[in-house]
Amino acid sequence: MRAIRVASAALLGVGALALSAPAAVASGGGNITPFGFSVMPSTIAAGGQVTLQLDRDSGGCTGSATVSSGVFDTITIPGNRSSATAVVDWDAKPGAVYKVTFSCNGVSGSTELTIATGRTTPTNPTPYPYPDRGVHAGEGGSVAGFDLKEIGLGAALIAGSVGAAYHFSRRRTGEDGA
Repeated sequence: MRAIRVASAALLGVGALALSAPAAVASGGGNITPFGFSVMPSTIAAGGQVTLQLDRDSGGCTGSATVSSGVFDTITIPGNRSSATAVVDWDAKPGAVYKVTFSCNGVSGSTELTIATGRTTPTNPTPYPYPDRGVHAGEGGSVAGFDLKEIGLGAALIAGSVGAAYHFSRRRTGEDGA
């Protein structure tokens, strides 16, 4: 009985490994370029700033490169630089995954950029939406609008409700047999 369980677990593991290997090999083969590229960070909130990194050490990209995506404006990285920055659009959908395409010397490659669910503060907010001083608290309430008629009426209602509760709690129900 134990041999059957061990054999079926081994066959299940080998089957899972065999079925996942072709997918792993196929996913890495479609995005080969003579230059390396990356987007850092790969997950960012809408309105955040990402760094677009291009690896020029291998010699695969000698001229200027363009980086395009549906979530930020097209950026051109000059031939003498290896990185640039881009600001993610404020209306980017939280949780969405956008394709970022790097193109250089007629060759293109792409990676993904995920939009986080939170929001960042703008890099150059104009005007700043919050006041620079505290609020004016403590004006009114306890002193302003002091009305003796309303206070007397409220005190009478409270005293009446306490008296009624006491009366009903002390009253006999008539079920005592007296």
